[in-house]
Amino acid sequence: MNKKYFFFDIDGTLTDRKTGKIVPSAQVALNELQKAGHFVAIATGRAHYKARNFMESVGLHDMVCCGGGGLVISDELVQNIPLDLDKSKAIAKQALSLGYGVLFALDDSIKVYTKDHTFQNQVGDRKEPTEYIYDENLDVDKLDVIYKMYISIPKEKESEMTLKDTLGNMRFVPDYLMFQYDAKHQGILDMMQHIGGDLKDVVVFGDDTNDMVMFDPQWTSVAMGNACQELKDIATYVTDANVDDGIYNICKKMEWIWRNKFGWG
Repeated sequence: MNKKYFFFDIDGTLTDRKTGKIVPSAQVALNELQKAGHFVAIATGRAHYKARNFMESVGLHDMVCCGGGGLVISDELVQNIPLDLDKSKAIAKQALSLGYGVLFALDDSIKVYTKDHTFQNQVGDRKEPTEYIYDENLDVDKLDVIYKMYISIPKEKESEMTLKDTLGNMRFVPDYLMFQYDAKHQGILDMMQHIGGDLKDVVVFGDDTNDMVMFDPQWTSVAMGNACQELKDIATYVTDANVDDGIYNICKKMEWIWRNKFGWG
């Protein structure tokens, strides 16, 4: 069997969205893929510090993270690309001039930095654990790196920010806009260049619209049965829902894992 290079999205692909935990049969598939000699990695938009524990908990050692800007190879973070600094500063200054709060992620941690409480006064706390660092002397022009930004602008007001689309942005929750490195496809290409694999042997698993960028016709793309229709429409294969053993089932069907008289592998 040719060695394959597997990249798995986390939420809704490996994990049951109801519990946040990996589907048991998906864990079996990860274990058996590795035993069979394949390269197996996570591909996620999550920051490295947020995804690291999950990667380790499921027994993996390689990961595309930070929206494609981060690479973990053999447990070592070898790359973490920040946002374009000049564009980030221009967007931040425009948002501040319009009276919106801005939070800056300046390192690979739970911390965000801001001048005052404007962001929280306008939209409340972020929807995930966060340590807020307040610095009334924070000067956007003096920042030397920005990994993410969060801006407390309502969706109906986004047109005020004429620079908004100069960087990739998304709104995971209604209350605020997030700017982060958003190139998971490029992250996979970067990983394959680092490890010297053939792109035709890549296999990507996903379930939502944010995974569409990873579904490239030059490799194999698998949409979960619980995936959105847009993703299914461009997938090489559609498997069963993740909670119905979708990952395990297609890995067995495609003979990426197999059973012999000694068991798996």
